[in-house]
Amino acid sequence: MTNVQTTQADELQIKGQKAKQAAAMMGVLPTSAKDGALKAISAGLLHNTPYLLDANRADLDAGRAAGLSESLLDRLMLDEARIRAIADALIDLTRLADPVGQVLEEWERPNGLKLSTVRVPLGVVGIIYEARPNVTVDAAALCLKTGNAVILRGSSSAIRSNMALVSVIREAVATAGLPEDAVQLVEDTSRETASRLFKMNDVLDVLIPRGSANLIRTVVDNATVPVIETGAGNCHVYIDESADKEMAIRIAVNAKTQRPSVCNAAEKILIHQNWPHTAELVAALQWEGVVVHGDEAVIDLADGVLVASEEDWAMEYLDLEAAIRIVSSTEEAITHINTYGTRHSEAIVTSSLQEAKKFQMGVDAAAVYHNASTRFTDGFEFGFGAELGISTQKLHARGPMGLPALTSVKTLISGNGQCK
Repeated sequence: MTNVQTTQADELQIKGQKAKQAAAMMGVLPTSAKDGALKAISAGLLHNTPYLLDANRADLDAGRAAGLSESLLDRLMLDEARIRAIADALIDLTRLADPVGQVLEEWERPNGLKLSTVRVPLGVVGIIYEARPNVTVDAAALCLKTGNAVILRGSSSAIRSNMALVSVIREAVATAGLPEDAVQLVEDTSRETASRLFKMNDVLDVLIPRGSANLIRTVVDNATVPVIETGAGNCHVYIDESADKEMAIRIAVNAKTQRPSVCNAAEKILIHQNWPHTAELVAALQWEGVVVHGDEAVIDLADGVLVASEEDWAMEYLDLEAAIRIVSSTEEAITHINTYGTRHSEAIVTSSLQEAKKFQMGVDAAAVYHNASTRFTDGFEFGFGAELGISTQKLHARGPMGLPALTSVKTLISGNGQCK
């Protein structure tokens, strides 16, 4: 056991120190060099697609043998179209402004000192995530564009895919003339190694968990490294009494079924007691294969509805399953969401601008929609390029985390001999 622990610690320490050295070089690189690396990675992914698919197929086979759910297998799966989309996203990222060096504020003091606040890289970013190999590329690309080094720790279910992806990324980064150690993958996926990563304050400047509510809570509760908390998505669609029937049904069905395994999918639907189309909405969801749970009022209004328990209201299904509750007012909907929600994405469907404003200002969430699906909470959809996750906390970053979220600030002061 001692030798195993030593080996685990050695991997983290060796890769951590290499990442710190790489971060020092990355922080001063021009945008053109970083964009060149992203273009090289994009080309490398396309050139190595068969290699990447072989590795991913091995993960999928192992996942099926282990009994992974279809929703988890969908998150894990790569195909040619997904690889092409990931490669295209890297090119899109090169078109976005580099935040590093951006001057946020300038001012001069009465004593002649001139001050400016500028964006700078965070340094070494740790990412711990589950199942989704696309996160491997997104995280590496965002960190590279912002002059950071990154240490990636994915799950055992995607280890073959992640190793193949990081191999391609590192080769492309080196070919572009950047330090390949700016991207590191922790290949030991044990819990013990993850626990050590949580406490690598001498290496990591920030740790970002991306995955299940359990993973995020474990990181938040146990890390000594500063954490940017990304959230599980117990998201809601509230249908107000004035909501257009066709719009409300279209939005609710899309938010629930378009891709149910992701965090911005709606899990709960709240309906005003005076909206007369609840049965039609339930039928539309059931037609799409959704298992519907509901309170007593919903059960009385629609067929085939299961009884919703207290646990249902707080559950993130990540599957074709939803719970519906009838409420008496927008205020009651807000109270329910602020009680059970995860501060991720919430939506109101209404013809009343007054009710929309009340909902948008009263709900505690990173993204609050009026007459639109929650499925738009995404870095690409917000125009940020690739994203590192959806932050549900209120400090430093909130909502889809694009390039600015991976920077900090530094104050530069210029004088002409002033002393205090």
